[in-house]
Amino acid sequence: MSTPLPLWIEVFVALLLLASGALALTGAIGLFRYGNFFQRMHPPTLAATLAAACVTLASIIFFSALERLPALYPLLINVLVALTTPVTTVLLARAALQRAREGNADVPPALAVQEPQPPD
Repeated sequence: MSTPLPLWIEVFVALLLLASGALALTGAIGLFRYGNFFQRMHPPTLAATLAAACVTLASIIFFSALERLPALYPLLINVLVALTTPVTTVLLARAALQRAREGNADVPPALAVQEPQPPD
């Protein structure tokens, strides 16, 4: 039978998990509060990345203390979230911008490729 974890580790892990929940709640409030799609993208993206970092750190600490070995496999979760969240955000932003341009919304025009001018 395994020995129980020290109280300070359990408290620290619990605080990290509560911080993660608070960050997720902050992102949800930001999603609800802002008016258009482009403003609504930012809070959940940041909150999801920071909340995942808190959960990952809590997992590393908990499983390292439980197994008495460094448990670095939870880092894979954070790496995947850190890589996929910004890519997804950019793709969603581009799709929304394209739809807004087609609907004649008040958005900046697309960048035009300029042909190089021959020297005189």
